[in-house]
Amino acid sequence: MLNTLIFIFIIFLTGFLVVRYYPAFGKKPAQERVNSSPQYSEGSFQNSMPTSMDSSFSSSVSMVRDLVKRNANRKPADDMPRVAFPTLDHPHPVTNVTWFGHSASMIEIDGKRLLLDPMFGKAPSPFPWIGGKRYSKELPFQIDELPSIDAVIFSHDHYDHLDYGTIRKLQNKVKQFFVPIGVGSHLERWGINPECIRELDWWDKVEWNGLTLACTPARHFSGRSLNDRNASLWCSWCIIGISSKIFFSGDSGYGPHFKEIGEQYGPFDLTLMECGQYDPRWAPIHMLPEETVQAHIDVKGKSLMPVHWGAFTLSFHEWTDPINRVTKRGNELNVTVATPKIGETFIVEGDSLPSSRWWE
Repeated sequence: MLNTLIFIFIIFLTGFLVVRYYPAFGKKPAQERVNSSPQYSEGSFQNSMPTSMDSSFSSSVSMVRDLVKRNANRKPADDMPRVAFPTLDHPHPVTNVTWFGHSASMIEIDGKRLLLDPMFGKAPSPFPWIGGKRYSKELPFQIDELPSIDAVIFSHDHYDHLDYGTIRKLQNKVKQFFVPIGVGSHLERWGINPECIRELDWWDKVEWNGLTLACTPARHFSGRSLNDRNASLWCSWCIIGISSKIFFSGDSGYGPHFKEIGEQYGPFDLTLMECGQYDPRWAPIHMLPEETVQAHIDVKGKSLMPVHWGAFTLSFHEWTDPINRVTKRGNELNVTVATPKIGETFIVEGDSLPSSRWWE
């Protein structure tokens, strides 16, 4: 009996020490850091409308069933096609976008180079050696080959968006980080100078180096460990330059906030809209592809680039289902959908956006 109690104590102590000291879990923000936000109440950040996943017994049973069910098309059978290039110093003098899979993208606008949710790790997990691996065996570049980055913009702190290993490799290349309230605590723990971090609340905006960056609502949640659920905020972003306006949805369920953003900051030349890792059981926090197209219309977007797919399996749908459904709905509603390969750069206001069905 004593040996059993000692064993249980050791297990609990080990778990506590891992959560407390393992750096990938990040750091929970100080209370005074979040208390002033209108989105913070009853000890956590809240969505602007009721948002919850189906946690019923039948739903839980069905998810266990889906988890063990074999589906060969949940991930690609072969390595992902990608565009490799020797340098990321693009010669384009106009706004251009490069997609790196999932939500990781690079935007060059008005002479500034921005990274959005740059998750370049092998797996969206605090322990990279376990968990679902990235589809593409290699990225189209090495992180140490990246040129100087003017700013990194994060939408929230989940592992498929904010990666400890990536930040450690990027930190000497990035001049400024823009994050929703509370996320800066993770970056500070990982060695980022607090003076290089700017935290914003919903509807805050900042004029920075000729650009306007507006932090706008999303319908989601946050957390990296057992004790920090909704301890930091999640958001979408409006990136407004002289020549172009871009909207990045982050992760979000569908809701009226998209129309509010469109009224406040639209129209947009390009929207980077979440499309993937959805399920009817958690539709309030991840849009279905048809909702992705409607959200694009709501924010008054001109062209749509679906993101949050093509890199990891985090749901039960086939890996090509998001892009097939969103392009189909786009055609029905006369919405232009850009479908770049991983690593492919395209000009936002060009005559022709990438439209090949490369995933087939």
